[in-house]
Amino acid sequence: MIEVKNIHKSFGIKKVLDGISLTIPDGVTYCIVGRSGCGKSVLIKNIVGLLEPDEGEVIIDGHNIHKLEKEELFKIREKIGFVFQGSALFDSYTVYENVIVGLWERGIRNEKILVDEAIRSLTAVGLLPEEDGENREFEREWKILKDKMPADLSGGMKKRVAIARALVGNPSYIFYDEPTTGLDPVTSEQIDKLIAHLAKKFSVTSIVITHDLFSVFKIGNFIAMLDEGRLIFDGKVEDFVSQKILAINEFIERYGTKIV
Repeated sequence: MIEVKNIHKSFGIKKVLDGISLTIPDGVTYCIVGRSGCGKSVLIKNIVGLLEPDEGEVIIDGHNIHKLEKEELFKIREKIGFVFQGSALFDSYTVYENVIVGLWERGIRNEKILVDEAIRSLTAVGLLPEEDGENREFEREWKILKDKMPADLSGGMKKRVAIARALVGNPSYIFYDEPTTGLDPVTSEQIDKLIAHLAKKFSVTSIVITHDLFSVFKIGNFIAMLDEGRLIFDGKVEDFVSQKILAINEFIERYGTKIV
């Protein structure tokens, strides 16, 4: 479980987060929405320890992450996968190298472990067929895919590789930062289905930062909305559209009735 307690964060005179408190239960898909610049990405960077709050606490599985020693924090981060906006693949790394980079940084050098985990993760996101004994199709696809460079991939494939990288090591939590931004509607739909599928298959807690309510209503169990650095809603997705809050109503308005 993740508990965010009264988080404040400023950059200079700009107050970005103003007393945010959230409880994210295990095994749910929790969506955080809001306008551009409202503090969504800053919030998740505070949660995973990439930024330190000016005030407040983040508790992950009972540990206050901002009071941990570096080695202890790295242990907590081994439970976390992160899918960056724009995928953030390393241009000079192959698909295989991108996927296993986290294990490599942890000091794992056993080639069988690295290959097996890469295959497991790439299969889970649909980039490889299921391996079944002497499966020639699998061998052919794996040989081609593992040596591809990011420049050879479509936007949707890059996103799937980024998600595969986040799955490596069987994390308890996966953070998605705007996972469908820049993708066409068909590919966005595929990524939404993939996020929902992985959450169910691996019982992983998914935290999704997005401004796309279409995605929220397809994949989310809970939704929190930020507005000018403050939390204005935190509850079940199905209760979101009935709120009588101006900022929420304005946010929903552009989607009409298609989201319900």
